[in-house]
Amino acid sequence: MLIKGFKYSAVAAGIRKKDRLDLGLIFSEEPCAAAGVFTTSRVKAAPVLLDMERIRQGRAQAILVNSGVANACTGKLGLQAAQTCSGVTAAALNIDENLVQVASTGVIGEQLPVEKIVSALDKLVFGLSSTGYDEVARAIMTTDTAPKIADRTCMIDNSEIKLFGMAKGAGMIMPDMATMLCFVMTDADIAADILQLHLATAVKFSFNRITVDGDTSTNDTVLVLANRTAGNPEIIDPDSEAGRTFAAALADLLKDLALQIVADGEGATKTVTVRVINAATEKDAELAARTIANSPLVKTAFFGEDANWGRIIAALGRSGIEFDQNRVDIFFDEIQLVQDGLARGLEAEAGATEVLKQKAFAVTVDLKNGKAAAEILTCDLSLDYIKINADYRS
Repeated sequence: MLIKGFKYSAVAAGIRKKDRLDLGLIFSEEPCAAAGVFTTSRVKAAPVLLDMERIRQGRAQAILVNSGVANACTGKLGLQAAQTCSGVTAAALNIDENLVQVASTGVIGEQLPVEKIVSALDKLVFGLSSTGYDEVARAIMTTDTAPKIADRTCMIDNSEIKLFGMAKGAGMIMPDMATMLCFVMTDADIAADILQLHLATAVKFSFNRITVDGDTSTNDTVLVLANRTAGNPEIIDPDSEAGRTFAAALADLLKDLALQIVADGEGATKTVTVRVINAATEKDAELAARTIANSPLVKTAFFGEDANWGRIIAALGRSGIEFDQNRVDIFFDEIQLVQDGLARGLEAEAGATEVLKQKAFAVTVDLKNGKAAAEILTCDLSLDYIKINADYRS
């Protein structure tokens, strides 16, 4: 989707591998209202620390992003590297340095090769175009097998509002805001504080409800830039019709990208929705669903297409929530495998096994303990996940 005023570019800077796109730039011709959500890990990468400080002003105009090196756990030199790269980018674009956001993804603990990035910047800026978004989406990939992009439109006060987003992530994914990056561009005219509010809410029910392997990265970053070119009256009330319409479009966009991340989980062959219903509280429902979705034994059973419901109820038992095991029902899609804590027999297991052969399915756990519900998107755990992560640095 082309959004007036946004340009994109990517180059192969040789940050980690030769002849591979690894440095991207997103640029708005005008300063934007900006919002960001970042990793909750106590170990934060240098670019995250820099961005968290700058995003407070609610304005940004450019995002410089690299793959290959995460610039995490790199001390003062890492922070200096992030600042140097943002400063050179600002000079090349002739904008205020504080309007440059930076992001990195890749190996933790290695210093960022600043000289390679600086040497590539002239070519990067020269290549800016309105159609270069696909190359940026590819430049941010690490173990991803495909770029992840999505777009949405909505109508606000007779103005068509466009939203376009890109993301990367396949492993070290349980963001809780892994190595997860997401950048969203929109032409909406919206106040920065309202944009921040809607982003935080949308992230809660999208990227915060996915897991590939239960690991949270040092670099998780979600940024939204709104360049105000759509012509709608400025959105200043989150609860207005305009505010709710924009929030719904943003939430839907992020859910799409979150699903793409799970579907591309490292070595994944199946996408699974773990849904817990009729829990005492939403917190209980989410905790139970997350515990099941992160269980290695449950995830390997998904990969092996083994309807081993004992692993599911065992994970539920260590989740820390209150429930009665003698009231639990478990469904694989519409097939009820467990009723009141007991197996329903071989016919039910055969039906559940057929469900497991699908590339996407849902596991529903009914606690019969209240009215709250929550769901987590996850994937299976395959042999290839081990292979990918055993030699990631090489």
